[in-house]
Formats: sequence, structure tokens, C-alpha cells
Amino acid sequence: MSAAPLRVAYLVNQYPKVSHTFIRREILALERAGVEVHRLAMRGWDAPTPDADDAAELQRTHHLLRGGLLPLLWATLRVAAAAPRRWLSALACTLRMGWRADRPAPVHLIYLAEACAALLWMRARGVQHVHAHFGTNSTAVALLLRRLGGPPYSFTVHGPEEFDKPEFLHLGEKMREAAFTVAITAYCRSQLMRWVDATHWPRIAIAHCALEPTFHQGPAVAPAGRQLLCIGRLSEQKGHLLLIEAAGLLAQRGIDFNLVLAGDGELRAPIEARIAELGLAARVRITGWIGSHTVRELLLQSRALVLASFAEGLPVVLMEALALRRPVVTTWVNGIPELVEPGVCGWTCAPGDVDALADAMHACLQADEARLARMGEAGRERVLAAHDADIEARRLHVLMQASAGGDDLAAVVAAMPLQTRKVD
Repeated sequence: MSAAPLRVAYLVNQYPKVSHTFIRREILALERAGVEVHRLAMRGWDAPTPDADDAAELQRTHHLLRGGLLPLLWATLRVAAAAPRRWLSALACTLRMGWRADRPAPVHLIYLAEACAALLWMRARGVQHVHAHFGTNSTAVALLLRRLGGPPYSFTVHGPEEFDKPEFLHLGEKMREAAFTVAITAYCRSQLMRWVDATHWPRIAIAHCALEPTFHQGPAVAPAGRQLLCIGRLSEQKGHLLLIEAAGLLAQRGIDFNLVLAGDGELRAPIEARIAELGLAARVRITGWIGSHTVRELLLQSRALVLASFAEGLPVVLMEALALRRPVVTTWVNGIPELVEPGVCGWTCAPGDVDALADAMHACLQADEARLARMGEAGRERVLAAHDADIEARRLHVLMQASAGGDDLAAVVAAMPLQTRKVD
């Protein structure tokens, strides 16, 4: 007789989301590994889903806020009446986290109500472990859920947002209460180690964001042409305005190129304005939000991927580009050097340095096809070795199973390699 599958709830602030394909890939890989995954999000039922896979995930996801506040209040009353001491403990925790927090105290009371509703929803489904993504509000709800008597929880930290305001997010408390914490890079793990006592370090594991095999399967297409591609939300941390300045320098040098910005966001208007001011309208275009299938097509049509980021975790788009044999031009921030080695699979430069970025883009455009092909192959090998969705999901499965079974998580993490790349 086969054992019953592990029942896990994924708790995310917004799901599905165009920029969170890595969460979808992780969930689907866990399901392939035999885990029963329940999707639970605060919001996202009305978000655009240009990707068909995200549209399918939307139908599988329960959204806590979709019914408004009345169901949350009813759930709060039920939980408080059934276990008043636990509820008061959770309330005290809520008020403490709401003090000197990134969000005002009344918002944290909503987190408590969401935790009450989530508790009833998970009990009805026999959930044994909760996993949240990002050390922000979803993990606050997971912590309160645990205080109310819910299952043990874990959460994945990506950065850089969590590292901008760790004290206001109460990141240390969330880690201390968690069964384990997941970092997506060694750099990320090192930053988490700053906010808890050394006794908690053994419960910080590394599990990379990853790609499913279907994304990078198919006949090899060598990088060629003059198109450079940037994929990402049009936001401050991605450095798009600096990228446009670098494109302007290339145009001044008489370099033949075109640049595609795939994505959308709050900085679209100023980016479009700067494109017009520099006379780059014929060279630079913005696609708006696109799905993962279109991302793949654009990558295959491009010579290289360019990211001018000021802050990152480890962008999945770098993995996607390298997996498709596309070298990358990027900055050397945070976890990026763990994947991208200059001269081997791309070019790197100092963040915020427009001249260095323009020079790196120029070098990419000057490289002959043989060199581009070598870089593309080297990048693909790196990604396939360390960012396979099924391998990373098995790591998470082991950790979640140990949590549900009450095992020693520090010992389980210690038995796993940290998966860091050796620097020669």
C-alpha cells in the first residue's frame, strides 16, 4: 500500500503573476514529485494572465480576499471562539509585528484575519506544511497561522526587497519561527545569516529558482543578429533608464543594434520619454507584458540578454537566456556572479556605470558568431547543472517532508550540499 502524498499549501501574496513564473514552475515540479500542492493567495484573481499556463493556475488558486472582509471576520470569530488562548497569542504577535513595520498596524490585523481564514481552509484539506514566497506579508500570515495552531511553515527569500528593510519586515522573527528558510543563492543565505543568531543558521537551506526541461528543449539556435533583449518589470531596481542612456551612447558611436524591452511597469512613461528625447524610437521598443512562450521566442530571436540591474536576487531571465544559449550582458550585483562568469558566458560591469554598460554591450555586438556560440554553450551547461526544476523540487520535498514529520531540520539541511559554485 503506497503512502499518502505530502499535502502542502503554497501561500503567496499574489498568484498567479506574470513576473512569478518561477513559483509556478516550482509548484508543478513538486506535483511531478508526488506532492499534493494547494494554491492559496491573498489577491491575483483579476490580474492579467497572458500566459496560458498562468491562466490554468488561476483556476486552481483560492484567493483569500476575493470575498471581501466579511468572510475574514467570520473566520476570525470562529477561530477566536474555538481556541481563544491561541488567538490571543497570535493577536499579541500581530501587534508586535505591526510596531515599527513597513505596513501600518491595521494592515497587520488584516493579516491576522487572513491567517484565521487560511487556517480553516487548510484544515479542511489536511495541509501538513505551508510554504510562502518572499519574506513579506505572505510569510507574516504563515507565522500567524502557525501561532493559531496551523501547520509548520517555511519561506523562500529572494531579495533584494527583504534586505532593504529586514527589521521593519521582522525578518529575524519569521526565520526563528519557521521550520526552515530557503535562500535562492549563497549571497542570499549570507544576508539571512545576518538577522538571526548563529544557532539558526543550520536551518537555512539553498534551493535555486529553476527551469523546467520543456523551456530549453528543442533544436539549438545559435545567437546571431543585432537585437539585444532586456526582460523585466519596468521598475527602479532594473536600471532601464541607465540602459537607455547606454543605448544612446551606442547610437552616438554609430553602432548598428536594436533593443527590445520586454515587460511593463511604473517607469514605462519616463522610459518612453527618454527614448524619444534621445531619438531612439527606431531602435528601441517596449512590448508590454508577455507570457513565457513569447519570452522564449524573443530570446531565440536575439543576440544576447541585457540587464542593467541595480539590485537583484538571481534573475530567472538570466537562466532562461543562458539555457537557450544566449550570452548575457549584466551587472555584478548580489547573486548574479554565482551564475554569470565574465568572458565565459557573458559580460559583466559595475552597476550604475553607464559607460561600462555601453562598453559591455558594444563588446557583445562586436563578438563574432563563434565566440557567441561558445559562450552560449557554456552558459547552458551552467544552468542545466544548477537550475533544474525537478532537482530543486526534490530538495524542497525532502525538507517539507521532514518538517511535516517533525524531524531535525538542521540535520536534514546539513546533509544537503549548499550548491555553491566553486570560484577558482
